[in-house]
Amino acid sequence: MRTWTVWTASAHIITAVIGSGVLSLAWATAQLGWVVGPVTLMLFAAITYYTSGLLADCYRTGDAHTGKRNYTYMDAVASYLSRPQVWACGVFQYVNLVGTAIGYTITASISAAAINKANCFHKNGRAADCGVYDSMYMVVFGVVQIFFSQVPNFHDLWWLSILAAVMSFTYASIAVGLSLAQTISGPTGKATLTGTEVGVDVDSAQKIWLAFQALGDIAFAYSYSMILIEIQDTVRSPPAENKTMKKATLVGVSTTTAFYMLCGCLGYAAFGNGAKGNILTGFGFYEPYWLIDFANVCIVVHLVGAYQVFCQPIFAAVEGFAAATWPNAGFITREHRVAAGKRLGFNLNLFRLTWRTAFVIVSTLLAILMPFFNDILGFLGAIGFWPLTVYFPVEMYIRQRGIPRYTTRWVALQTLSFLCFLVSLAAAVASIEGVTESLKNYVPFKTKS
Repeated sequence: MRTWTVWTASAHIITAVIGSGVLSLAWATAQLGWVVGPVTLMLFAAITYYTSGLLADCYRTGDAHTGKRNYTYMDAVASYLSRPQVWACGVFQYVNLVGTAIGYTITASISAAAINKANCFHKNGRAADCGVYDSMYMVVFGVVQIFFSQVPNFHDLWWLSILAAVMSFTYASIAVGLSLAQTISGPTGKATLTGTEVGVDVDSAQKIWLAFQALGDIAFAYSYSMILIEIQDTVRSPPAENKTMKKATLVGVSTTTAFYMLCGCLGYAAFGNGAKGNILTGFGFYEPYWLIDFANVCIVVHLVGAYQVFCQPIFAAVEGFAAATWPNAGFITREHRVAAGKRLGFNLNLFRLTWRTAFVIVSTLLAILMPFFNDILGFLGAIGFWPLTVYFPVEMYIRQRGIPRYTTRWVALQTLSFLCFLVSLAAAVASIEGVTESLKNYVPFKTKS
């Protein structure tokens, strides 16, 4: 049913954008400083808003009112661009989805471990050794996801998605509130115009790497282009869906940016250049410990749902491909009814059970091998921002409007795309460097956080 309005669409955008990426914004601002940090947040917001408008115009092929609908991001790319570009889009999308599953496993386990640490600090004092092994929490998170991943249809998870959205608002609001309280009551960390200081906090090489990594973290916080077309497909018409979606995008991105400015700037004001990578688990905050516990519980609950939101498209793609390739294979297509009492029961598909369980196990193992919050978020933001938020919307818009090469508008759009490519490339390289450095001092199941 296409019944959504500007307000319902903008609400969905806000709930889709505000997530675990918000937790790293104080750290990102600390790497960039009072000048570059807020300006960067505004620039990413402006680029996201502009390119989202280009993407909204590509919802219909041809006439904006009567043209053929494109129901997904991939449908839109296939309608306008070449087959190699469609394949490239698919690779970027699914790599990003797989990476997000790994990133969410890391974030959820860090938050679960932080609950244990907060209680320990409250009981034994801030000088106590309260380090824990994150790996065990990742294993528990993986077991939970094996259970949820067996739900055969994404629509069966509607209640989990609503709960996850509520949780994301709750923990982000707690982070803002605690930062504001710390800023008012003190003590606060040293904050500067240029962020972390060379020779004091970092050396010159670290300053460059961490600044680029911060750009990736900010890019990750704004990533929602993959689902924009799906949201637009729920909007009623008339008026034309692209007009409604542009208004919804303005409301959604503006609201999100205001919230991000609060998180980033208040967090930086509270902790200065020493702001932790994850504002709720780095233990800049120790009290009230029960509120910190509650915020981290909200993060875990949110990410249990968010993991499934991002993994269900992967499951659907693989299972659809397998069913089309081997339509007569009972292992792949047959549903087995499992009774649970006289009235209750569920359908079990052996391929679904095997493949989804294997996926969760592999993503959990990768998270255990690389449990580095800011590095992974920066890398995900880098590989998702340029291709999915900028490149494909720009290329589709140029093709749709028939913009001639080397005209002023064509040059401007290509320049925007190229500059964003450079930013994404720098952020990706910096994040890989960060993972490489972190691995030197990390041993799975032996290194405490």
